[in-house]
Amino acid sequence: MSRRSHAGGANAGADSIYCNRLVNMLVNHVPRHGKKSLAYGTLYNAVRDVGRGTGNNPLSVLRRAIRGLTPDVTVKARRMSGSTYQVPAGMHSARGKALAIRRSLWAARKRPGRSMASNLSLESMDAARGGGNAMRRKEEIRGMAEANRAFASSRLSSR
Repeated sequence: MSRRSHAGGANAGADSIYCNRLVNMLVNHVPRHGKKSLAYGTLYNAVRDVGRGTGNNPLSVLRRAIRGLTPDVTVKARRMSGSTYQVPAGMHSARGKALAIRRSLWAARKRPGRSMASNLSLESMDAARGGGNAMRRKEEIRGMAEANRAFASSRLSSR
């Protein structure tokens, strides 16, 4: 039995302001050096900026962005007969959501200039529209999985 925690934060509660589990999951992934109160401020500023930028409900934009970034397939390195192949593999929804959150934060940190709150809001709005660096990364992985689809059947035989 695996001793690792659940990827999707199955026991993650809701945050105090928006009463939303997704916001709390984002807050849990944002902190650097354990500064969770700073992460709350950053995320709440980003949510406020999303609401101002789109004119829509910011939580629905955030939910749409994470849903768009959630991958359904990933690639795993498999060693077969002396060579290493990138074999496509399916993924559970909780793991996909955690990966989408991490990629969204990675893309926001990668953006130049501005504050983390504004970068996160811009990345969320881009992802909700189907663009941004995190969406590009998701498409790259999906493309690799499509290209190596021939190895998917050999994954089952190598077990």
